[in-house]
Amino acid sequence: MPVSYWLIAAVLFLVIEIVTLSLASIWFIGGALAGALMAGLGMPLWLQVTAFVVVSIVLLVLIAPVVRSNLKRKRTDTNLDSLIGQACIVTQRIDNLAGAGQVDLKGQIWTARSTSDDMKIQEGSKVFVQSISGVKLIVAPEKKEDYNNV
Repeated sequence: MPVSYWLIAAVLFLVIEIVTLSLASIWFIGGALAGALMAGLGMPLWLQVTAFVVVSIVLLVLIAPVVRSNLKRKRTDTNLDSLIGQACIVTQRIDNLAGAGQVDLKGQIWTARSTSDDMKIQEGSKVFVQSISGVKLIVAPEKKEDYNNV
């Protein structure tokens, strides 16, 4: 097979990789270049194809894990995610059934609800953010003494 066919294949694999950015065809570019080298040296077609397959597999097995691990980004918590687990002070008694409750978290007042409808948390109690539902913080008290059952 002529060298030009292998080079065209390499360019096609490059275009596919640029379009998809999936690291799916980049390994075949090296294989196609190895096939082109074999064709340029006048090697038979079976050796060109073998070089293509072997080089593609070697690149995939040896280099893919390194490239993928370097492309993985560390997940950074958003502003809301960083609030989970934070301590805050109840500024208005939390009563889910009455739809009441506020907390002060880092100087900001948030609407708050307790983790359970049968829990009323008194003003001044220290609570911890368990989750966020819409614009409300879902909180739980630090100690059992800090809330009353309905």
